[in-house]
Parts: sequence; C-alpha cells; structure tokens
Amino acid sequence: MTDIKSSDAPDDMSASQPDAVDGPSSPGHLGWALVLICMAQLMVVLDSTIANIALPYIGTDLKIDPSNLSWVVTGYALAFGGLLLLGGRLGDLFGRRRVFMAGVALFAIASALGGVAQNEAMLLGSRGLQGLGAALASPTALALITTTFPAGPQRNRAFSVFAAMSGIGAAIGLVLGGWLTDLDPAWGWRLTFLINVPIGLLAAYFAPKLLPDTDHHAGSLDLPGAILGTGGLLALVYGITRTSNVDPDTITALNPHGTSYGWGDPVAVTAMVLGVLALVAFIFVERRVSNPLMPLSIFANRNRAVAFVSMMITPAAMFAMFFFLSLYVQNVMGYSPLKTGFAFLPFAVGMVFGATASSKLVAKVDPRVLAGTGTILAGIALFFFSRIEFGSENYWTDIAPFVVLMSIGMGLTFVPMTLVAVHGVRTQDAGIGSGVLNTMQQVGGALGLATLSAVASHFTTEKLADLATGNPTNPANGLIAFADGATHAFLVGAFMIWTASLIVWLLLSVKHTELATDAPEGVHVG
Repeated sequence: MTDIKSSDAPDDMSASQPDAVDGPSSPGHLGWALVLICMAQLMVVLDSTIANIALPYIGTDLKIDPSNLSWVVTGYALAFGGLLLLGGRLGDLFGRRRVFMAGVALFAIASALGGVAQNEAMLLGSRGLQGLGAALASPTALALITTTFPAGPQRNRAFSVFAAMSGIGAAIGLVLGGWLTDLDPAWGWRLTFLINVPIGLLAAYFAPKLLPDTDHHAGSLDLPGAILGTGGLLALVYGITRTSNVDPDTITALNPHGTSYGWGDPVAVTAMVLGVLALVAFIFVERRVSNPLMPLSIFANRNRAVAFVSMMITPAAMFAMFFFLSLYVQNVMGYSPLKTGFAFLPFAVGMVFGATASSKLVAKVDPRVLAGTGTILAGIALFFFSRIEFGSENYWTDIAPFVVLMSIGMGLTFVPMTLVAVHGVRTQDAGIGSGVLNTMQQVGGALGLATLSAVASHFTTEKLADLATGNPTNPANGLIAFADGATHAFLVGAFMIWTASLIVWLLLSVKHTELATDAPEGVHVG
C-alpha cells in the first residue's frame, strides 16, 4: 500500500507515475509528438475566432438573422466546453491516443460540413460537431503531454508551447479569417472552415506514429452528468445572450436599431433559471455516482481550485477583447477584414514572448508571482481599451501597445496556472484534470462573452436614447453608441480579471519547487 499524506487539503487524485505503455520516447520523437499535439490544439483554438471577422458575410450568404449570428461563435464554445469533461473521461477509459485520433478526425469532418453548409441549421449543426471533436481532442492532448514528458524542464517547456497555442491560435484565427474572407466575400468565409480539413486528417494519420498509447482504465461513463452539465451551460448562456438580443417587434422607423429583450424577458429568465437548476442537479449527481464525470475531489486541493477559477475568469476577458475589438476596428475605425486580422498579429508575438519567459521563470519564481503579475498587466490593458475615444482612435497609440501588454500578461498567466491545475493529479485521471482546465477556459469564455455582451448592449441602448434627443438623424449615432457599449464592456472586463488576480495573490500557495516533481512538496510517499 502507498500512503500519501499532505499538509494541504485532502486530495484523492494524487500523482502517480505516467501510464504510457508504448510509443516513442526519444528526444527527437518527443519533439515531433509535441508538434503534433500543438498542431491539433492550434486547430481547435483558432476555430474559436477564425469565423469572427467573416460573420457579416456568413449572415448575408445563409440569411441568418443578426440576433442568431452570435451562435456561430458561442455554439462552438458551448459544445466544446460542455463536453470537455466527457472527452477527458473517454480518454482515461479507452486510451488517450485513440480518443485524440477520433477527435481530430471528427473535427475535420465537421469542418467540411460547415464549409459546404447551405443553411443556418446545417452550419450551426456542424459547429456543434466541431465542438464535440474539439472536446475529444483537446483534453486528451493536454493529458498526453502530462504522461509523455517527464516532470521538470521538459514538461515545463512543453506546457509553455501548449499554453502559447491558446493565445496564438486566437490571434492567428483572426488573421486567417480576415485573409480568407478578403479573397472573395461571397465564398471566402467557407474557407475558414475548410482549412481545418487537411490539418485534422494529417493529425489523425500521424498520431499512432508519434504519440504513445496509454493504459485503458476500468470505469463507466457518467452520461446523466454529461447531459445535465452541458444542458445547464447551454441554457444559462442562451438566457444571458438573449437579454442582449434585439426584439424584432421594437424595430421602427424612429427606432431602427430596436430594443434588446433585457433582463426582464420571461424566456431569458426561464432559460437562466433552468440552467442554474440543471447545474445544481449536475453537482448533486456528481456527488453520488461511482464514476463521476467531474470528481469534486479534484477541487479539494486549494491551489488547483484557484488555478481552475483563475483560468475561468482570465479567458473570459480575453475572448471579450478579441470579440469587441475586432468589431470596433472594423465598424468604427473602418478597417478591412484582412487589416483587422493583422491588427491582432502583435498579440501572437507577445504571447510567445510571455509564455517563453514564463516557462523559464517558473523554475525559479512561484506561480503566484507570475500569474498575479500577468493578470494585473492584462487588466491594465483592458482598462486602457476602455479609454479609447470615438473619432480620435489611433491604432499605434490606443490599441497596439495594449494588445501586446495583454498578450504578455496572458503568457505569464497561462503557463504557471496550467502547471498548477494538472500537478498532483493521478495519471489515470489526467484526462479529468486537463478536461476541467479546458472546460473552465471555454465555459468561462462563453459566459464572459455573453455577460459582457449584455453589458455592452445595455450601454449601447442608453447611448442611442441620449443621442436621439439631440440629433436623431446623425448617421454616426449607431457607431457612437456601439463604441460606448464596447468601452464599458472593456472596463467591466478589467475588473473581472483583477478579481482573478486578487484570488491568485491571496490564495495560491504552491511553490515553484513543487512543480519540478510529480508529487507536491510536503507529501510523503512510502
């Protein structure tokens, strides 16, 4: 018997040795394995943003109502985030390499369906399938890093590259989306989906050649938990999103922009209540089933819980930055789709710099200092975005410096928080640990974007009402009101991420020396 005693909170998901059972392990093979894993991660992450710039063209071509167009983005994020835990558990039970291959192959097939979509239902259905494929591939990819690379510098470097893909993929998605859309507004948007097909198929082909397989573990699937968790998140985000959608019955000649449904809308309120009830039922089920989809004991370790919470709040602010800023530079500053994409290129550069620096510093500096500093910097960037003045915007002084500042902050945050989140989890449960981490990122992004969209809609409506009393015929009123709503969303986002920073500074206590081993400091194994 092996007794594990820790000075920290009880944690029955403590570390054990990696369970890779076959596959390459030489340094050269490890390098190619990391390339393959990161290629798949880049594919699933960039798909969160690649369609953003093409949304107006998608809506025109497929005749999608503007109030439903946001589901092209949030539908993918919800399916991705809501099914991540199921994907992680499938990898634990049936082998991570096998589930990884199934995920990237399904993602490629769904991308092909999206690229040839002929109507709204077909496109949104393909986005849901893409989310399922991503939910199978992403947690198993992160778990494969945990079980393939030994603890210490090698794993730290691997995690830094993997974490960088989260920010770089989002920025590259905007650049690619702008370029592909610019090729031809009538059909260029279809390439934003079709580009994933060869990437996914190549990843599935090379996986058995480059990735080690892992043991299959006994257990059962918690389908009730998957249904309640995913359904609850879907209902909650739908309710929040609906509050900011425009009621078509309010669109008149005097009010061409219409009025949002608002927080008093009975459909929105019902959806949010049902969502909360489903999530409460999810927790109730997870406490009682023998093989839960999300063992609540994974939150028993305080440091891991802090990492999960911070990695839920931080991406929410980042998603909002990409969404609102991409619309701002197109609609208000008049940038073309391609120019808009390149406006975010500095984010990829800053993310690489931040992640690289963080991966080196994490061996010498405690995660609390790195992540705490990173979240402060990201909040400062969002605060300065909220200070942009309509009509006097300058990309090089008002946008570019703070895009870089935020990306560096994200790089400093993602690497140590990723290491803390998966550190000390038993390798047979690594899929759950990485699944929870990815779920927090995607669900946090979806919830954060929905919430900040509601904030932006509220202030946009108020500003339109104020402008209508002055010069109601001014053609710029819509842009002025949108800019006012976006800057308020940035301000709320800044305080969101500063809240995450406060949590990190006050509650995170793991030391940098602990991350160099597979067992936390102070744990006796013997």
